[in-house]
This record gives sequence, C-alpha cells and structure tokens, in this order.
Amino acid sequence: MDNTTQISYNNSHCEKQWFALRTRARHEKVVRERLSGHRVDHLLPTVVRVSQWKDRKKHIEEPLFPGYCFARFVSSERITILEVPGVAYIVGREGYPEPVPQEEIDALTRLTTSGLKYAPCISISEGTLVEIIKGPLSGIRGRLIRRERHHYVIIGVQLLQQGATVSIDVDDVVAIESPVGPSGLPINSQLTAKARI
Repeated sequence: MDNTTQISYNNSHCEKQWFALRTRARHEKVVRERLSGHRVDHLLPTVVRVSQWKDRKKHIEEPLFPGYCFARFVSSERITILEVPGVAYIVGREGYPEPVPQEEIDALTRLTTSGLKYAPCISISEGTLVEIIKGPLSGIRGRLIRRERHHYVIIGVQLLQQGATVSIDVDDVVAIESPVGPSGLPINSQLTAKARI
C-alpha cells in the first residue's frame, strides 16, 4: 500500500460520513430518537399520508423509506451504532458499510424542508438526468419522468434504489447528460417538445 492509498484509507476512517441504517420493522422513529439521544447526526425523511377515519381525516407522518434511517458517523463508531436499539445493520455491499454521498443527503434534506409535495418512488433509474435550475430545489439533480401529462423529478438514494418524486415545470430543469439525444435534437429541445404533447 503506497502513501497516497494509506492517506486516503485513514481519511475515510477519520471523517464523519452518512450511512443508511436498516431498522427493525416500524422502528424508524425509535432509531431516530435513540440516535438523537446519543447526539449522533441523523436524518429520517418522512412523507405525510392522509388517513380517512369515520368522522375525520388524520395526517400521518410516515418514513419516506420504510425500514431505513440515516446517520452520520466515523466508521470506527459502527459498533456503537449497531448497538442502538432498533438498528438491524448498516447498509453496504459485500458485507462492508457503504457511505451515502453527501449530495444525496443534501438533496433529501432540501426536498423535505422545501414545503413542496412529494411522494415515494421505488424506481430511480428511469428518465433523463437533469438539474433543477429554478425554485427552492435549484441545483439539485435527479431524473425527469412524465406521468399523466405532468413532469416529475426523481430525487433518490442510489444505495437504496429508492427515492421521491416531486412535480416540476419542464422549463425549470436542464438536461445534464449528453447534449444530443437519440433523435438528434438537443435534449433540452426534446424536453420542451415532450411538454407540449
């Protein structure tokens, strides 16, 4: 192992990073409270669902990603995190915890505090990669999809392959993949054309 690799390895074990925690069933909020009690940075994105009771409607806050909560810690603290009641394991690949990019955490935080309506999405790979250029989510990247004559941007967590959709005006996004699409037209022109269909 050369010096550069050694420095990189050490830094990844010294710096706090975000990880996805798999929780026991219906323990997302319990884990959030326990992490707060341990003074661990945490994030539990939620969505409000309206439940119709006999005499009234009730707004219920549910996890955007059922069975998951996010926490920020250094990898050397993982044993302490795993001992938090309600935590099943730290999500990763091949048996190793894998950090969630800060960009994805920032996007989720801005979405959940934007005041915009959003909904869960379990498929985050479809659509054209775009960047939002106007409004409270300006600068956030996601995938543009069209459903029932409306456009939505999918904001997701690649590690979980889940995300959220938020309604968007096609004029408020710009494509950030290849400048020319399959039809030979610039992608932004295609987006505008699709919006008129």
